[in-house]
Amino acid sequence: MNAIHSPFARKLGAFVSLSENEYAALDRLHGRRKVFAAGLDMVHQGQTNQAAYILASGWVCSYKILADGARQIVDFQIPGDFLGLRSVLFRTSDHNIEPVTKVEASEVLASDLLATFSETPRLATAVLWAASRDEAMVVEHLVSIGRRDAKERTAHFLLELGARLKLVGLGSASGYACPLSQYLLADTLGLSAVHVNRVLRELREDGLVTFQHGQVEIHDLDGLVELADFDKTYLDHDGPLLK
Repeated sequence: MNAIHSPFARKLGAFVSLSENEYAALDRLHGRRKVFAAGLDMVHQGQTNQAAYILASGWVCSYKILADGARQIVDFQIPGDFLGLRSVLFRTSDHNIEPVTKVEASEVLASDLLATFSETPRLATAVLWAASRDEAMVVEHLVSIGRRDAKERTAHFLLELGARLKLVGLGSASGYACPLSQYLLADTLGLSAVHVNRVLRELREDGLVTFQHGQVEIHDLDGLVELADFDKTYLDHDGPLLK
């Protein structure tokens, strides 16, 4: 895939209008393509000298395992996301990355990243924007787990996923394809799978959203936004700041 058509370029384009030189730099970052099977970790917690990845297709989750074996999913990554950036900049990876589906990703070494940032400072700024946006999402997830009830929490998460997918051309205001199971949602939202099932049923019966058979269908966007008190400004999707 040429960089100009990649989900990563579409995502960065929300912050900066990319030049031909910057597209060429992205092409070089996409040079080493790899395929990973679902369920086999791409990055392990505690791993050293780890590469980062730019996700071209498929979904992955970032998670941590506690001493008692319990898992907390921190977030899901979709096409266009940078995976394991901290693993390149830190000495040791602080989390695991597991494909939810079969994925294709471009391997990015620390040397590749630093060379690209040196050659194209605006691109470096755009990647920093993307990393800052990811941090803002983690903050929202903490607020959800700490202060939103289960229904609000689930609605907010589904709206956030929809906004992220729409940015890279994989979703719309009416819905999107979503490969996540109720068990994965439970590990993300801090709920049991049974509770997630009940909440999704209530949202469907309220005429707001249906999540079945790998598809999220939004029936009442305004109502869902009102329920979740969803303010998308933290996603910073208002168009390029740098021309």
